[in-house]
Amino acid sequence: MMNNWFKSGSPWIWMTAGSVSVALIAVLGLVALIAWRGLSFFWPADIYEFHFSDTERQTLIGEIYERERIPVTRLSDAGVDVSEIDDEFVVRYLVKIGNREFVPLDFTWVLEPDVVRLETPKDLVVLERARNGNFYGYLHDVLENGESVVTDQADIKVELRKRMQRALELRNEAEAISKGPIARINYQLDQLRLDRRRLELNNSYTDEAEAEIQAQEEALRNEYREVEQALFAVRAESERDGVVMIDMRGEQVRMSMNMVLNATWSNDINLLQKWGYFFSQIGKFLTEDPRESNTEGGVFPAIFGTVFMVLLMSVIVTPFGVIAAIYLHEYAGKNAITKLIRIAVINLAGVPSIVYGVFGLGFFVYMVGGTLDQIFYPESLPNPTFGTPGVLWSALTLAILTLPVVIVSTEEGLSRIPSAVREGSLALGATKAETIWRIILPMASPAIMTGLILAVARAAGEVAPLMLVGVVKSAPALPVDGNFPFLHLDRKFMHLGFHIYDVGFQSPNVEAARPLVYATSFLLITVIVGLNLTAIGVRNRLREKFRALEH
Repeated sequence: MMNNWFKSGSPWIWMTAGSVSVALIAVLGLVALIAWRGLSFFWPADIYEFHFSDTERQTLIGEIYERERIPVTRLSDAGVDVSEIDDEFVVRYLVKIGNREFVPLDFTWVLEPDVVRLETPKDLVVLERARNGNFYGYLHDVLENGESVVTDQADIKVELRKRMQRALELRNEAEAISKGPIARINYQLDQLRLDRRRLELNNSYTDEAEAEIQAQEEALRNEYREVEQALFAVRAESERDGVVMIDMRGEQVRMSMNMVLNATWSNDINLLQKWGYFFSQIGKFLTEDPRESNTEGGVFPAIFGTVFMVLLMSVIVTPFGVIAAIYLHEYAGKNAITKLIRIAVINLAGVPSIVYGVFGLGFFVYMVGGTLDQIFYPESLPNPTFGTPGVLWSALTLAILTLPVVIVSTEEGLSRIPSAVREGSLALGATKAETIWRIILPMASPAIMTGLILAVARAAGEVAPLMLVGVVKSAPALPVDGNFPFLHLDRKFMHLGFHIYDVGFQSPNVEAARPLVYATSFLLITVIVGLNLTAIGVRNRLREKFRALEH
């Protein structure tokens, strides 16, 4: 009986199903762990006040980031006095205390036996700031032009929020001026400088041309002075208000309101307010620029750079991959050369991605980009325009990297189309090109879409080649803006994968960066899963549409 069961193949079916189930559970568990560690960063954490018996450190205020039980012998080996600890293990807390301008590190370890009292006062507030990270303490006063505006302590929170909202609006207005008119004027002045250099190289530099350029420069400088005065006025207005806090040392700390981005009384908000804070922080993470060496703020430039680069790569790789697959399957002869080409295409998928990065740097950046600079942008030399890493070269490099995926997937789709369809079309008088364009390609479109989205999913997660051909830690401007020609393919860009690497391994503050690593990783996984689900949906719809033609 058992022998027949083995011969039937059922054990291998169950073994395969079990292996797939285990792999699926492992993948879902890993994604769930990353999601938990990443999304918990946005939840409003309780603010604790530690009281110690030690006279050197009587009070500590901050968030508990981590709890762990460690052997007492480990502390003893590290030189910690453990003479008063009787247990074999001791609990210690990793506390984020912020207030970077007054402490060497904004994280510290606290041993539970050293804590006399642990409290969560409701009036403790955490201020999210544009610089120096969070500030923890008690709200003491709100100022206008150095004078207190608080008449009743019961209204101090309302007054703070009103002044904070005003300062935030002025800060956004100043940022809009810097990124708008001032950036535009600087760009136009640089273009005039290049125009003057271009005329000199072409031996067309005349007094009339110089006079015209000087007139334009003078008009731009006058406009710049007006805009600059408006910017200074807005910044001065934003510095009118201030806030006074009492920190864990018991001292009053005064700071300008334009540095305060948000104020949260985490210990004094209900569950609904916590959920509102949670979603608002996720929104900021997705829409704001990074701060503090990428350890604070959002990842919008990285999201934009990733999506823009992937879309540009898709536009490049799709036609080349489809044309190559059509040639190999429909036109190329069944000979040794064709087999060799197919083997080469398949082997290209196994080449390490860093090799593609080296190739892109040497061929696209230095050779092609350097040639383009000499032919079309000599006025910019020795400063390169396209002869330096940028988003175009990144897209081309990843297009070559993902080209085998598109070719193989498309060719598989073409091979599934019955030959009777081709013969019937030719018998009715259609040419081979018309048959391929109007019948074969639509029927193979599910496979083409699958190959394209798989290529997009792989390109979205690649980091190694991009480090050589265009990605940077912080990009001063997006590849798309309001300055002609609006699409700047020569610019460097930020990428989610490289952002994870930079925050996780290059950050000066490892503990502060760790939650952002999980959050950005989960965002990248979400993007890739979304692309794959989209591919499955599109592929299934196209299969249903052309299913009748396959039979």
